[in-house]
Amino acid sequence: MKRVGITDTTFRDAHQSLLATRLRTEDMLRIAPLMDKVGFHSMEVWGGATFDATMRFLNEDPWERLRLLKKSLPNTPLQMLLRGQNVVGYRHYPDDVVEKFIVLARANGIDIFRIFDALNDTRNMAWAMKVAKREGAHVQAAISYTVSPIHTIEKYIEMAKELVDLGADSICIKDMAGLLSPYVAYELVSRLKQEVPVPIQVHTHYTSGMGTATLLKAIEAGADVVDTAISTMALGSSQPPVETLIAILKGTPWDPGLSLELLTEIAEYFREIRAKYKAYEAPITVDVNVLTYQIPGGMLSNLIAQLKEQKALHLLPKVLEEVPKVREELGYPPLVTPTSQIVGTQAVLNVLLGERYKVIPREVKDYIRGFYGRPPGPIDPTVKKLAIGDEEPINCRPADLLEPALEKAREEIGELARTEEDVVSYALFPQVAKSFLERRARGISFKEERAAAIAAYIVANRKPKAPSVPVTTAALLQLSVSPWKLAARPSGGWVKW
Repeated sequence: MKRVGITDTTFRDAHQSLLATRLRTEDMLRIAPLMDKVGFHSMEVWGGATFDATMRFLNEDPWERLRLLKKSLPNTPLQMLLRGQNVVGYRHYPDDVVEKFIVLARANGIDIFRIFDALNDTRNMAWAMKVAKREGAHVQAAISYTVSPIHTIEKYIEMAKELVDLGADSICIKDMAGLLSPYVAYELVSRLKQEVPVPIQVHTHYTSGMGTATLLKAIEAGADVVDTAISTMALGSSQPPVETLIAILKGTPWDPGLSLELLTEIAEYFREIRAKYKAYEAPITVDVNVLTYQIPGGMLSNLIAQLKEQKALHLLPKVLEEVPKVREELGYPPLVTPTSQIVGTQAVLNVLLGERYKVIPREVKDYIRGFYGRPPGPIDPTVKKLAIGDEEPINCRPADLLEPALEKAREEIGELARTEEDVVSYALFPQVAKSFLERRARGISFKEERAAAIAAYIVANRKPKAPSVPVTTAALLQLSVSPWKLAARPSGGWVKW
């Protein structure tokens, strides 16, 4: 028995789960020096959905965020979540894009790469692991944990051994939905400690309400590191609270030795800062649907959004029942990005249209074709026939079919890209990155952009009442330049609007 390490997720997974990935860099930097004093094993600060969300919603450069955090956290290893061949996106990218991203991420400050694949297809992880290893980073290979007739402890042990053979420095049990129960965690970690010669880390979410108990049993079984979040950024669909775990382990052989007083001070900061993000708050509750339907919190909110858009929220119970059926027919994929979106969208369509598989999205067809990787189990033959007819799925690594894309991206983005990082951002998210780089080139912030849009809308939709004097072109021009004025001065008087 030994002290357990604690990875903090507040700067990445916690706010991605609770605040729709909206936490700004400035609010991280204010508290970063204090968090650097805690003594965390590592801090997860980058990757996942934060990369595109930073550009898409915050008008911030994700690479600059990483550099600033590295400078503010000199004593704490920085960790990121990498979706294997998907990198930080939602589709497979060519090997040259994957390689360049990892090289730059390492150079800009990432010490630990947690690499996973939504289907647990190790072919989709191997290249990223190789590059990260070559660059001198710690390679943590993750097992996407789920529950199904084909996802057994023996299968997970087999996968862990394969990942160690591929060069993994540690193994992470990635329980994205909060399905890992305490006693299963004990058994799985115990077996992994017996069977593989590398440290074991456990990541879970509190969605089901089992999070803290699951981590405790994992620690008792020998887990080397566990993931938690600062209490005021924990619970709900986030991670278990660090302070609670510290208090439970105090005085035991596993005691991490972290200061509750310091953590309490940090928690107070985030209690106050969350008020800025109230509009993006996720309900902080235990969601029993995750135990019944195995639907993660993020996927559930996405299903609700889709149904609201179709004015069909009353069909949610039927959709929740449909998801496990679709998942089984598609070979029991773990419900994590992007497979959660693939399964969820098909389930919504099946219910909305009143006929199962009447419409099959391209993403579902591509999944069945093998373009996302090898499905964990066999696809239902009837569904396969409906989706792709007599076409046979590919049996190679999906990325082997992709042409190099980095140089093409460099040519397309042209002078808007000031750095290699800009080129990679564009290669990953062409539309999002281009819009961001154009705003940066014009020196325009989101705030200014919104103000201009509002002003234009007011001018376009404002209808004049009967004027007290003739309206002149000069008056209209002056109004368009200064849209916030209640009156415009034509020659000879004022026009009221």
